[in-house]
Amino acid sequence: MSGLLQISDPHFGTEQPPVVEALVRLAREQAPDVAVLSGDITQRARRAQFGAARTFADRLAPVPVVAVPGNHDVPLFNLLARAFWPYANFRHAFGDDLEPVRSDANWLVVAVKSTRRRRHKDGEVSDEQIERVAERLRRAGEAQVRVVVLHHPIAVFRPQDAPNLLRRRQAAIHRWAEAGADVVMGGHIHLPYVLPLHETEAALPRRLWAVQAGTAVSSRVRHEAGNSVNLLRRVGGRGVRVAVERWDYDVPSQCFRLGTVTELTPSRSPPATAPLDR
Repeated sequence: MSGLLQISDPHFGTEQPPVVEALVRLAREQAPDVAVLSGDITQRARRAQFGAARTFADRLAPVPVVAVPGNHDVPLFNLLARAFWPYANFRHAFGDDLEPVRSDANWLVVAVKSTRRRRHKDGEVSDEQIERVAERLRRAGEAQVRVVVLHHPIAVFRPQDAPNLLRRRQAAIHRWAEAGADVVMGGHIHLPYVLPLHETEAALPRRLWAVQAGTAVSSRVRHEAGNSVNLLRRVGGRGVRVAVERWDYDVPSQCFRLGTVTELTPSRSPPATAPLDR
């Protein structure tokens, strides 16, 4: 069964060892095609914290990992590093590509760096980034689920979270929907939810969902949401269908347990000869 595991905001440096171990077990049990780290991988962008994150990512092998930096992955107090080498420690741990692309028979994952060295918290995307992502989406296979990965949220459902919204989100939503995106996933606010953007954004040409993840393993949880991850799973039947499973950490059992499941139906069907997952 094909799956994509979204791990967001682990904030290594504040990780809880029992939760880390439970997440490694979950990944091994579910065996996803790819794991996505959608930012705030560390708490303070220190070399040792990135080392712990890299060790964790290596434990997910053979599952490939796609990582994008969050605002906590840029130095906060080291102003010299922030100005001249903001992603040095990230690159040391996860490679030089800050906007990796992963493509296989089932998934197209396009990462977008929404952090900026001049901003402590806010995220934004440029015209060049919007167009680069759109061009790659247009070349996707018909049967691929097309996923754009950011750190900052592209949509929120509570007014108090609106200050965290991605800058230039409207342009990105419409351009990426036009180019064929199915899902835009993010983190940053440690709150898991799924929102149908085609029901809230005027004149979108196709169905498009925002999928947000909670914090995976950090002690920095919100009072209304504990540790959780998302597993996007291809489901059977004609056409491309995806179930977004939220797996919540259960403290008494020290395991991740399946919580809510939301089914998405992207706006096209694969060729009749394409294999379908069960």
